[in-house]
Amino acid sequence: MAQPRRLVLASTSRYRKELLGRLGLAFEVAAPEADESPLPGESPAELALRLAVLKARSVRAANALIIGSDQSAALEGRLLGKPGSHDVALCQLRELSGKAADFHTAVALLDSNTGSIESRVVACRVTFRSLDERRIEAYLRREQPYDCTGSAKAEGLGIALIARIETEDPTSLIGLPLIALTELLEYAGMPAV
Repeated sequence: MAQPRRLVLASTSRYRKELLGRLGLAFEVAAPEADESPLPGESPAELALRLAVLKARSVRAANALIIGSDQSAALEGRLLGKPGSHDVALCQLRELSGKAADFHTAVALLDSNTGSIESRVVACRVTFRSLDERRIEAYLRREQPYDCTGSAKAEGLGIALIARIETEDPTSLIGLPLIALTELLEYAGMPAV
């Protein structure tokens, strides 16, 4: 009797784990290995896609569908990373105040049996409200979004900093585009419903 197909999330992100859990599929989590440094001349969308594929390929699992995902963001063509600290987050949010940033979230699905990989990149434009120092500081003290690209934790209090979100997949902003992923899973023979 054939063993059931495993589903593996190549990510240590609690946000991606929570999102994938919404689909109700049994899955495992594995830490990927990837140098996340952008390559010279690489666009934000290209960076997200390359890293999603790299993360999926870095995990070894037999008879599995392996999900890799990554997100990049840019403001006026300049990459925004995860702040890592209060001071960097403060600077990012000052820069984002009253402006629109473009987030690109990529998902890749690797079939470990065949080595084939399918991927998608989902764009999301986020327009921020005009933010004063008091509002930025209050948000950072409460949310501490130092592990979130662009310091904008939209699944939490960060939504109060945002004036508008334009995307075909709202889960892409949180870090895993579930609409694209369910399409890839269905194509691979593992429908969510």
